[in-house]
Amino acid sequence: MKQLFLYLFIIIIGSMQFSCSPKPYKATNKIYKKQVKEYARRLAKYPLTDSVFNAPYFAGTTNLSMRKPNYVIIHHTAQNSCDQTLKTFTLPRTQVSAHYVICKNGTVFHMLNDYLRAHHAGISKWGTTTDINSSSIGIELDNNGFENFDERQLQSLTVLLQQLKKAYAIPAANFIGHGDIAPTRKNDPNWRFPWKQLSENGFGNWYEDTTGIQMPVHFSPLQALRTIGYDTKDSAAAMHSFKRHWLQDSATGATDAQLKVLYMVSRKYF
Repeated sequence: MKQLFLYLFIIIIGSMQFSCSPKPYKATNKIYKKQVKEYARRLAKYPLTDSVFNAPYFAGTTNLSMRKPNYVIIHHTAQNSCDQTLKTFTLPRTQVSAHYVICKNGTVFHMLNDYLRAHHAGISKWGTTTDINSSSIGIELDNNGFENFDERQLQSLTVLLQQLKKAYAIPAANFIGHGDIAPTRKNDPNWRFPWKQLSENGFGNWYEDTTGIQMPVHFSPLQALRTIGYDTKDSAAAMHSFKRHWLQDSATGATDAQLKVLYMVSRKYF
């Protein structure tokens, strides 16, 4: 029990530390703190609540911990400024949010405690995981979708990813984009995003030189996409998303050279 309440205390303190500035989000900060306190209150009031009630007594395990994120999903905001995004994420009617927003000048806003569930992924799938919001951290980069990413922004992103990877032991392969987990709906971060640069720092898989690579006789592009994690119900959308991520190519279809890249990337996931 002491462990449980300690964790609750940590959640509250960690969640509140980024919401203490009186301006310009004083009103919504109050709502944020109220919501977090309510979650903590429920857990504190009903710590032993269970879906089964016919046991003669409760036997609480001593082996427990907080749920932790296992994926990092990178987005672009598709809006025109950091201020616009912050406002969007503090309007109850939008029902969208992220854990972090990184502005073009490198400023990082931590909008939600990492252990809490943000509404950033929507309907999505990666491998067999269908509730991405419950197992991920969402990072939004201030970018309207039609521009290059500012180097200051990318530097802040790298520092943040280093912290998250270390804190939660997130595998390198689990740093992916919104367009990867929702290929029929989303294209963010756009094709200009430097995934290769991130992979060189340990965030995301990449591939080796494909020169001289012999493709297996029975190579299946569809199976390779599935192996990586893509939902292939719409195979064209999945291929399009793959090319945007690993080839910085927004065109449809795939050449033989690009299929070699698909093969090399898929081998990283065996």
